Amino acid sequence: MGLFLLASGQRMSPPSPFTAPWWAFAVALGIVLTSCPFEVSVAASQPNILLVVADDHGWGDVGFQGHPVLKTPHLDAAARAGVRFDRFYAHAPVCSPTRASILTGRHPNRMSVFTWGYPIRPQEVTLAALLQQAGYATGHFGKWHLGSVYRTSPVHPGRMGFSRWVSSPNFFDNDPILSDEGRAVAFRGESSVVTAQLALSWIKEQVGAGRPFFAYVCFGSPHAPHQAAEEFLALYPEQPNTLRHFYGEITALDYAFGMLRQALQDLGIRQQTILWYTSDNGALPKVGSTGGFRGHKGQIYEGGLLVPSILEWPTRFPSPRVITARCCSSDILPTLVELVGLKPERPLPPLDGISLVPILEGHVDQRPAPLGFWHYPAPGIQTPSAQWMAKLLEAQQRGEDLPPDPPSQQAGQLPEPPYPTDSFPGHAAWIEGHWKLHRIQPAKQPVRLELYHLEKDPYETTNVAAEHPDRVQSMLAEQEAWLRSVVASLNGADYASLSPRGEP
Repeated sequence: MGLFLLASGQRMSPPSPFTAPWWAFAVALGIVLTSCPFEVSVAASQPNILLVVADDHGWGDVGFQGHPVLKTPHLDAAARAGVRFDRFYAHAPVCSPTRASILTGRHPNRMSVFTWGYPIRPQEVTLAALLQQAGYATGHFGKWHLGSVYRTSPVHPGRMGFSRWVSSPNFFDNDPILSDEGRAVAFRGESSVVTAQLALSWIKEQVGAGRPFFAYVCFGSPHAPHQAAEEFLALYPEQPNTLRHFYGEITALDYAFGMLRQALQDLGIRQQTILWYTSDNGALPKVGSTGGFRGHKGQIYEGGLLVPSILEWPTRFPSPRVITARCCSSDILPTLVELVGLKPERPLPPLDGISLVPILEGHVDQRPAPLGFWHYPAPGIQTPSAQWMAKLLEAQQRGEDLPPDPPSQQAGQLPEPPYPTDSFPGHAAWIEGHWKLHRIQPAKQPVRLELYHLEKDPYETTNVAAEHPDRVQSMLAEQEAWLRSVVASLNGADYASLSPRGEP
């Protein structure tokens, strides 16, 4: 493989609750957060955190899950060396909602991030804000997709807890124009490599200053349209052109991940850094691989939710391990909070994620709490990054600036009238143990129920709802109680004691 031009102009060679059952259980395990971000302390060790998120990287789109063509040597090496989550779910089947769940530990419908393009509410307390208040340097690099990245946006990364940010409103391709804290800057290079280099430049500054850091690195790949750089395109000469570009983007992403991973070793911080890799939704239709699971991006079936996920922290988890327990993106916040040792003093809004530390440490081998999903039937909001950022660059070159898009400007507004608490349109699912109940409520049609046993039927081929009526009714009651709690949050119940910025 050749050399690659990075954002800095350098060249680099490839690197070698609301319902008692689960809420009470979480309290018993000691995994419920109990704080606002403004009264937080941490243990003296303060490990660094490098959280890497891909865009549309499906469960089967990696070598370590047996893909017959894709070259992902660096992800494969991490999966061999660290903790590999074999059943890791994005908390939504599309990008923006899952990204909201990662930052808040909450189902995205609680903050009205129904689908792609919806902004996060500024009232939300984020992982970045928690860590920032605990003394961490916090940086976001790459895809944001939770609102505008213009200077006056109420929900750009800087207003959601990141002290340093170079971000894009949505996915981005090679030679991107990114928002450097509100200033449009044109970069040259392969998109994932540019993102990794920006993050590494900042990480080196933090290491030199002796500050613990949280780097949130969000690649814009392999989102369509696929535009692989020539060096990576050349690795797949026998494939059809569409697949060459798709595979090339994933291998470039893998290369950029390898840059980040190798840098931890080169900087001497591998032992004290938590490295976590995941994706924002399941595989793309036609080109992506779900590994045989039913469905794809945009669907609540397993193929639309399952994603690759790997965690490395040699100090705490020195031995390779494959975890088969069902985990999800909302678990990232409570897990990192516990691993870092945050000591909150007052309650956060209700979380849907749990700390995975008991699972990581081998104390339990199955998820101790149910998992709820709800894909609300809302239209997406167009966020054309390349077009918006080009316009911003032109405006700023003229000495002007641009306002954020209306949805971002209005991100903190609560619904009026409130959403009903007795109707839950769209496709919801509830996982309890190995059982998965689908509750499907199409417009002006009766609710349809499907039940699958994911251990016996991982590909959701045989609906056994009629054979287990008691289980269906029990799970449905729990699911609808959870859905009511989500709607309560959506209508603003969690913010009653907070100011518009989420402060006490």
